[in-house]
Amino acid sequence: MGGLAYLPGMSQRENIFLVGPMGAGKTTIGRQLAEALGYIFLDSDHEIEQRTGANIPLIFDVEGEAGFRRREAAVIDELTQRSGLVLATGGGAVLDPDNRTHLKARGRVIYLAASIAKLLERTARDRNRPLLQTGDPRAKLEELMALRDPLYRDVADIVVDTDRGSVRRVVKDILMRLAKQADPASR
Repeated sequence: MGGLAYLPGMSQRENIFLVGPMGAGKTTIGRQLAEALGYIFLDSDHEIEQRTGANIPLIFDVEGEAGFRRREAAVIDELTQRSGLVLATGGGAVLDPDNRTHLKARGRVIYLAASIAKLLERTARDRNRPLLQTGDPRAKLEELMALRDPLYRDVADIVVDTDRGSVRRVVKDILMRLAKQADPASR
């Protein structure tokens, strides 16, 4: 992709926050989007791992999901206060009302949506997803999406389907939609 995308009407340092389920492409798309905008890319899960020196499954094992969510909320509060950032959030970040408030107030939120079938395909061999280490990952994803999809949609400024097309196409779509939102004449 390369280069700096100029979006008229969008603050040069306005943050972009990516929300969505595990496997939707937040990290992959986020890296390319940040590159296109000339922004810094961060992933809240990677930040937690780096700060604790432990991977997400170990944190879940030792502290439980509640302990992980406390760490996640602190990291999201801190990172969303920066500027010029594309931040990929963990799939469950929207469960915390404070996280939703920070995301909505401190930047543009993009919900990367994907079908259950595509999420299963993308996460099938990933052992770093503690919530999917179950006998029926499809049922677990369906349960998670029933709870989280309305929260993703509530917080989102833009919803993008990542099922079809390349990462490059999705990034181009996001850039076009951000530009359209930033253009007062298109409203």
